[in-house]
Amino acid sequence: MTRPAQARAAATAPRPEDENLGLGANLAYGFQHVLTMYGGIIAVPLIIGEAAGLPANETGLLITACLFMGGLATLLQTLGVPFFGCRLPLVQGVSFSGVATMIAILGTGGGLPAVFGAVIAASFIGLLITPIFSRVIRFFPPLVTGCVITTIGLTLMPVAAFWAMGGNPQAPDFGSVGNISLAALTLLIVLLLSKLGSATISRLSILLAIIIGTVIAVAMGHADFSAVSEGEVFALPSLFHFGMPTFQTAAIISMFIVIIVTLVETSADILAVGDIIETKVDARRLGDGLRADMLSSLLAPVFGSFTQSAFAQNVGLVAVTGVKSRYVVAFGGLILIALGLLPIMGRLVAAVPPAVLGGAGMVLFGTVAASGIRTLAKVNYDNNMNLIIVATSIGAGMIPIVAPKFYEHFPVWFATIFHSGISSAALVAIVLNLLFNHFTLGNSEHPSVFAAGGGRYLRVSDLAKLNEGDHVINGKVMDKDGKEIPVIDDDHPLAHEPVLPHAKPSLSST
Repeated sequence: MTRPAQARAAATAPRPEDENLGLGANLAYGFQHVLTMYGGIIAVPLIIGEAAGLPANETGLLITACLFMGGLATLLQTLGVPFFGCRLPLVQGVSFSGVATMIAILGTGGGLPAVFGAVIAASFIGLLITPIFSRVIRFFPPLVTGCVITTIGLTLMPVAAFWAMGGNPQAPDFGSVGNISLAALTLLIVLLLSKLGSATISRLSILLAIIIGTVIAVAMGHADFSAVSEGEVFALPSLFHFGMPTFQTAAIISMFIVIIVTLVETSADILAVGDIIETKVDARRLGDGLRADMLSSLLAPVFGSFTQSAFAQNVGLVAVTGVKSRYVVAFGGLILIALGLLPIMGRLVAAVPPAVLGGAGMVLFGTVAASGIRTLAKVNYDNNMNLIIVATSIGAGMIPIVAPKFYEHFPVWFATIFHSGISSAALVAIVLNLLFNHFTLGNSEHPSVFAAGGGRYLRVSDLAKLNEGDHVINGKVMDKDGKEIPVIDDDHPLAHEPVLPHAKPSLSST
């Protein structure tokens, strides 16, 4: 096949994310995605509702608004329209990175209208600057993306541990042996189902383990479904239910910093999932994904929601299940919309014990970290500073996790950016990669002790003793006729004989 023909074949080859698994599989795998991120998507409205002093029913409206908007944003990202949506299996939902900033805005007395106004204005500015971010893809080699993917997995592990302990620090059984045992049992079920020969069961191992774990939790008395029947069954989202947005300069500036963080994190998630499913992500596709993120964030306050971003835990689900179809995630978006319209379904999913989710999360989030390590294995570490770049980037990403108050006394804008381990690792990796691998002026010819050592070398005198057709099979050197060439010690008498002229050397390995 000629090179142009190969290029045309590659261009027309089906992409892994475009596979359609059928209605049943799409629903099952989509529901698995929803279960994975449900706890995260409702956490933000719960926190903001409490900070705003809303009654329970009003906080419930915040939750349903976030579910509904998350579903719309997921459909836009996975299915896409011209210039919007990367068409990758990414679940969208309300971003946790803006919680501290939104609470600070509430503290100024502007209330939720000031929060919504800041989100709208900052997201609009973010939409305008997405072309800048979409053009930096060449600065995200495996060295950078591997650091970010690894950090995503590691930063999510405390979430899994928090869930495994019960998810509510005020509960009397938080951290109890019962909760942790339930999480461990769910983890064991995931492993056993993954080991079974059926590919379908293995792919659904997370969902099935959550269902089985919930049934066991009911039998153990660790699950409460009494509140499922309380409240409305169906409810349409209200537009500007909490008042028309107001626009305060300080609030907008603070929220714009959050938008920068969101753009960095979403860029990392898009590149991460592209690497995991082994599909091409170019500058245009990255830009389409970022524009979808910003458009969703801009529209979210209309329904009573907040900034939207890709959910890293669902990137882990893609990695652990091997289900690469974007249509699966699109069905997850439809389920989120249904949950936003059917509060009773939201209450049912919310009744799944956090300990069960914690057990499943151990595998999900660990898989993200493992995917990052796999990416870092592709990096060349010989006689360069890539090893110290990896070490410093992951170390910076771990600081907010192991010491959450590390940046407590820094300016708000600085703390907002670096309080996220993901954005910390991404920024440090990008800067160090530029410093050592792009702006090479001033680099020492002799790398520091942190540089990885070089690989194997052959001397010219070694090559001079090879003949055309010499090759290596199973560690033995053979000539072109398949006869073994003896290997002698350096002190052997024949080792000091002159090399006879021969054909151009060629050594191959099979």
